[in-house]
Amino acid sequence: MNESRIESLEGPVTTPSTAASPSATPAAQTPAAQPPAGTPHRRRSLGSIGLVLSAGISVQFGGALAASLMPRAGALGVVTLRLVAAAIVLLVVCRPRVRGHSRADWATVIVFGLTMAGMNGLFYQSIARIPLGPAVALEVLGPLALSVLASRRAINLLWAGLALAGVVLLSGGGFGSLDVAGVLFALGAGAMWAAYIVFSARTGRRFPQADGLALAMAVAALVFLPLGIAESGSKLLDPTTIALGSAVAVLSSVLPYTLELIALRRLPASTFAILMSLEPAIAATAGFLVLSQALSATEAVAIALVIAASMGVVLTQTGRGKAAVAVPQEL
Repeated sequence: MNESRIESLEGPVTTPSTAASPSATPAAQTPAAQPPAGTPHRRRSLGSIGLVLSAGISVQFGGALAASLMPRAGALGVVTLRLVAAAIVLLVVCRPRVRGHSRADWATVIVFGLTMAGMNGLFYQSIARIPLGPAVALEVLGPLALSVLASRRAINLLWAGLALAGVVLLSGGGFGSLDVAGVLFALGAGAMWAAYIVFSARTGRRFPQADGLALAMAVAALVFLPLGIAESGSKLLDPTTIALGSAVAVLSSVLPYTLELIALRRLPASTFAILMSLEPAIAATAGFLVLSQALSATEAVAIALVIAASMGVVLTQTGRGKAAVAVPQEL
């Protein structure tokens, strides 16, 4: 886990959409027409929070679908299908410019791609060995640790602690009964998830739109392609497997990563990381609906704790009107 700190700016960030326009009408420039202080920030913050939650729902249901696909293609094969399909979609849609970028830009996008490859590979190795809910509960410890290191407010430590209590409770009070390798893979995926948050934010600042994401996804796909071929071989060419893998790619990569990249341009990394604590609750729901993994009373209480922690940090940030404009600085 990187121990560097992420600092948040307190002032507003001027973007093309918020900068004053020469064509603005006089009425729009008068004090009487201005909305109450903090309202635009609050709206952008709530919109960004909605993007993060939508991304979480998409990625966890995609993970449940991927778990059902593993008997056909294997863990590495599913990751390969997911990354290759996602890279093709993003490259076609975004058509990113490959010239005119600095060495620092390329270094950032390459590390981002390697981070995505590691996060996906480790997580899928984990859910091949342990249930989806506990795997995500372990993985989310990475973003929670990042939120503690990144936060400059004492109240966020409270919310992080509450979310951590929910994660531990969701695991049943311990992970001793789980496959050790699966637990270690999930913890490794959590570390990669924390790194993903940092480099997603960096990439979003260096590349326009989703260009950086498309290039990073291509890097991740190229890294995993030999591994997938080695494990699954011709199984990757089965039409049904390709179709299911493409669906996983859209649900687990294209849609959530795009939404998160946009959200990270407006949310501080600490808020984003604590919102990620909702993932075990979403994963448990997806596991129940897709994989028939029933929820116990203990798991329901754990979900309530995680949701309470996420609501707490959201209310804290939006109440101050700063969540929408604080951005992570370079490490």
